[in-house]
Amino acid sequence: MKAVQVTGYGDVDKLEVREVPVPEPGKGEVLVKIKACAINNTEIWMREGAYGSGGESGWRPEGVDFPRIPGSDITGEIVALGSDVPQSMDGRNVVLFPFTSSGEEGEEHFSDDMSFIGSEYDGGYAEYVVWPAHLCYDMPLADHIESSVFTVSGLTGWHMVNQIQAKPGETVVVTGATGGVGSLNVQIAANVFGAKVIAIVGDLDAEQRMKELGASFVFSYKSESLATDILEANGGPVDAVLDVVGDALFDVSLEVLKKGGKFCISGSAGGQKTNFDFRTLYLKHITMYGSVLGTRQEFEQMLKAISERKIRPVIEKTFPLEHAGDAQKYFKEKGKVGKIVLLPPAEIK
Repeated sequence: MKAVQVTGYGDVDKLEVREVPVPEPGKGEVLVKIKACAINNTEIWMREGAYGSGGESGWRPEGVDFPRIPGSDITGEIVALGSDVPQSMDGRNVVLFPFTSSGEEGEEHFSDDMSFIGSEYDGGYAEYVVWPAHLCYDMPLADHIESSVFTVSGLTGWHMVNQIQAKPGETVVVTGATGGVGSLNVQIAANVFGAKVIAIVGDLDAEQRMKELGASFVFSYKSESLATDILEANGGPVDAVLDVVGDALFDVSLEVLKKGGKFCISGSAGGQKTNFDFRTLYLKHITMYGSVLGTRQEFEQMLKAISERKIRPVIEKTFPLEHAGDAQKYFKEKGKVGKIVLLPPAEIK
């Protein structure tokens, strides 16, 4: 099969298109013919070695075993079954839950042995992938491309909104709102949990799109009066902030939070380190959450909401699998709205 492999830590020149054997499913596993694979920061940071605090690493601190096929947001058709897999699974169109773990139910993402597809396992930048049958779920939508854009971003977003326990009548600020996680945070907070959402974007050309997704107000992070804009729009401090930016908007986030407010972060594209005055935290009684992925129960809840059209796919562009390097470069550009998706050769229309 054709696959894109990461050959080591570094830039996009470490992505190589190769011919490799089609994997064979083992006990409890299935072979999935990949129809679409959306791109996430996860595989870019894995290639760059950015998850480690002191050196190169993958999702887990011990590092990646190269070469590795990246990609975690995978949809496809089950075309072969390993032993102990029900025959009824053959031919199913599925979306893959993105990691394995021995963690107890509700704490799967906490487990020390949590292993991610595309980092600890070969992933979706290929024509076929092997995965445990019990981690393959029926697609929430009929279209493979549309169903592929939710897995990591959607699970991350769902868990974030769940952690802050957003409610109708509350106001939630969403940073990085045009990105994969951000655009889903807007939809989940507004359309599933019923909160009022203030979306923070780069270019206000995205304002109408954000409002179509559920945002009540849209502001640019470039505004010199961003905190004032938020406070005036809401008529006072907000209940919670869902952040994927990090340092660049950290001070504003804490400034606009009410006493007893909640701050949840799942990314740091705008800076991984910040200066922090602890007095802000304790004098305002702020609760802070770090958030990565989520649970299988949350994944199932998310798929149900997608199938009910409460959450819609937001797709910026598709690329052929062989152009994965170009796709990752495009992913890092500013001004996009939604997800970038890779298509194997057979899926190019």
